[in-house]
Amino acid sequence: MNKAVFLDRDGVINEMVYHTDHGIIDSPFTVEQFRLLPNVHESIKEFRDMGFKVILVSNQPGIAKGHMTADTFVKIRDKMKTELGKVGVILDGEYYCFHHPEGKIDELSVSCQCRKPKPGMLLQAAREMGVDLSQSWMIGDGLTDIKAGKLAGTHTMLIGRMKCELCKLMDAEGSRPDTVCLNLMEASKTIGNEAHTKQLRGLQ
Repeated sequence: MNKAVFLDRDGVINEMVYHTDHGIIDSPFTVEQFRLLPNVHESIKEFRDMGFKVILVSNQPGIAKGHMTADTFVKIRDKMKTELGKVGVILDGEYYCFHHPEGKIDELSVSCQCRKPKPGMLLQAAREMGVDLSQSWMIGDGLTDIKAGKLAGTHTMLIGRMKCELCKLMDAEGSRPDTVCLNLMEASKTIGNEAHTKQLRGLQ
């Protein structure tokens, strides 16, 4: 069995975008809006050097909500892979949920098992890629990511800063992460240190 780091996309791999027309902070809706966050390349390399598969698991309801076309989504995805590939970084797997229960496109406006906080994408990836979820991590910037990871049986890590209101919400929803880090680079260092500590314990 393999171990894996499951990564959310928006807010973890790439910048979130303020859309003035809609008055919301959301995923990029155009290719031009997609920008990788700092140190993402190095972080993914570190995870892979530690023996983790790196698997993207992302809710992408933009098509269902009418914010973008399927063709635009593919172009954004291609840009991400191209930007990572420039320095030899690849993802071992990508899993996307395109559904939203309040979407504008009938075939995508459903209540599914893959949309986080449900663990469907993680469970599918584990089956298809032979992943031991108990040795894996789910890293995201939202409580939906943490809840999905906990339901799937992974360790969990929140990207961002803890706030009192967020702490209360975590406790109320049973979604407190195992660890909180400011960004993906800090996340890779944290997991690397933990793995090193376990290795030392095994030698004692």
